[in-house]
Amino acid sequence: MNTDHLTQTTQTTQTFQASQTLQATQVVLPGVVAPEGLQVMRTAVPEPGPGQLVIAMEATGVSFAEQQMRRGRYYDQPPFPFVPGYDLVGRVVSTGPGVAPDLAGRRVAALVKVGGWASHVLVDAKDAVEVPEGLSAAQAETVVVNGITAWQMLHRTARVRAGQTVLVHGASGGVGSVLVQLARAAGVKVIGTASARHHEALRELGVTPIDYRVGNVAARTRELAPGGVDAVFDHVGGRSVIDSWHLLAPGGTLVSYGSASTRDDSGSKQLPVLKILARTWLWNALPNGRRAHFYNIWAGRALNQDRFRARLRSDLTEVFAALQRGEITARIAAQLPLAKAAEALALAESGTVTGKVVLTP
Repeated sequence: MNTDHLTQTTQTTQTFQASQTLQATQVVLPGVVAPEGLQVMRTAVPEPGPGQLVIAMEATGVSFAEQQMRRGRYYDQPPFPFVPGYDLVGRVVSTGPGVAPDLAGRRVAALVKVGGWASHVLVDAKDAVEVPEGLSAAQAETVVVNGITAWQMLHRTARVRAGQTVLVHGASGGVGSVLVQLARAAGVKVIGTASARHHEALRELGVTPIDYRVGNVAARTRELAPGGVDAVFDHVGGRSVIDSWHLLAPGGTLVSYGSASTRDDSGSKQLPVLKILARTWLWNALPNGRRAHFYNIWAGRALNQDRFRARLRSDLTEVFAALQRGEITARIAAQLPLAKAAEALALAESGTVTGKVVLTP
């Protein structure tokens, strides 16, 4: 008798039977509610289909997107109820047909837009990016959506070069803090807006800070860069986008990537974005050599999924490498268990912490 085969078969059967008794935990956003309105629910662990895998979540984050979603203000969020969670990092626990079985056990990251706030997440295998050795799950989590966004805006959209000067709104925020570090690593001079309590930390990164709460940001920027800046990264939206456009030097680039100023507004959630798009189209029609873009991390996916995935994999790999080299740091504001997602969301929205609020199983 082949005892090795029998042992392997027995272990496989036991693992399968154990998986049937496991339950997954997920956090559900039932509608427009306060953070304490989030619901923690139990459900069956998903089974992977062809081309899919199941990730046992080790870390997921609270980003600005979830803050907008709970208000019903995110541009293309799904209908309620749904499980929020823009990205996650975890171990592959099962693979479906057509997926290399040796992926099981590996730590991967995935950008999912929704669904990340769960103990077990079903994803397409092609959307999983392996996390390099030496990075913890929480460290990697801090730079998935924030890192991809920052890298692509800086290097693909604005195409900054060493010696140039850029203005980063929200320089101490999730995306902004990664962006300023990547810019400095590329030899770019950075002016960053933030509240006064973040200024010393920004100076330590080589950033010239401006307090957006007092004074005139546009006037102060012109003092620091009389000829204009080569790029502005604006997540604020509204009037800020117009001011940002006028701060550009000849040949400069405006990258708008949000409408944070309208987070608490009522009415259409699409209108603020449509206004920005209309302005970028108008400005790009002007013969002045400056360019305006509205950055969307999902742009191009519907047209060419393979190209989208290849670009995302390449860019996240670059971000992970920068993290390993120490060019960017993993700023973790707090780590809370998934069951305390309401507390984590309230903390992230408070504006009192620096870095990413991370949820763990």
